[in-house]
Amino acid sequence: MFTTIASDDHQLHFPKGELAGGTFVRPYECPERWTYIHDQLKAQGHTEFKPAQPLATDLLQRVHTRDYLQFLQSAWSEWQKEGFDGEALPTVFPARRMQQRVPEYIDGKLGYYAMAIETAITAGTWQAALSSANCAVTAQAEVSSGNREVFALCRPPGHHAAADLYGGYCFLNNAALAAEGFLHNGAERVVILDVDFHHGNGTQDIFYQRDDVLFISLHGDPVHAFPHFLGYADEIGEGKGEGYNLNFPMPPGTPYSVWSEALRNACRATEKFSPDALVVSLGVDTFEKDPISFFKLTSDDFTDYGELLGRLKLPTLFVMEGGYAVEEIGVNTVNVLNGFSAVS
Repeated sequence: MFTTIASDDHQLHFPKGELAGGTFVRPYECPERWTYIHDQLKAQGHTEFKPAQPLATDLLQRVHTRDYLQFLQSAWSEWQKEGFDGEALPTVFPARRMQQRVPEYIDGKLGYYAMAIETAITAGTWQAALSSANCAVTAQAEVSSGNREVFALCRPPGHHAAADLYGGYCFLNNAALAAEGFLHNGAERVVILDVDFHHGNGTQDIFYQRDDVLFISLHGDPVHAFPHFLGYADEIGEGKGEGYNLNFPMPPGTPYSVWSEALRNACRATEKFSPDALVVSLGVDTFEKDPISFFKLTSDDFTDYGELLGRLKLPTLFVMEGGYAVEEIGVNTVNVLNGFSAVS
């Protein structure tokens, strides 16, 4: 049975609204996501829960820039000082042919560090994001200590957060922090396999010029899907990282038969890389009823691909990312974990 690392601090981040389709709606990334997963884990016998432990500041700074971390910690207080009534959202971005300088005014800072405008910063955002990162790194330490089946119930998610960018509901890159933790604990090679519907642009960006972390992502084709500007098949890494970045973009309506073949290719690439540990960015928004995706996986498919991952026989950490069909998110998440346990 999986050991789960979790923190109630996730509740500290819950924006009032999200900009979608030109209107403000109740955020898809909501506290119920965590609750449904937590309750389903307990219902299916995964009852070993452990609290998150604080991660080291130097580990944060190996993934994120100091100025970005300082921004996240101070953004809400700077926003409040201006007397604004709402939550902190950017209104302007440094687009093409504009200066890439950090303004002093908070509205400009938000635009500089944001990659999208659906993600608000609130009074509790920094603490929630930090607790989510703590979950991932605590879970990584469990795996490094010999526990081969560990799940980090992270919220907010992390894979869209780059070294100095937030957005897509993400602030700190939990999977990247876990990978760095493995390397710090003696691993020489780590694979991050991102099975979230949306491309893990932040994780790709962090490791794009490195050869000690192989990043693999299965996702909706960015021609059609967020984040639109990364995730194409021709993005293979740069410098030392050339050949260590693999993207499998897929079109609207992709069924499990096609998606699973991409996963089998990803598993073959993982075996060839021969990593010391595997980090799975576990987004279950590939589900056929997910409100913001277009793949067609059923609940049973999640069990099947959990078994495929289990057959790799690697020390494995699952880090929770997306999934927004709230009523089914618990079932689909635990199906992956159960499938993995059945064969690992």
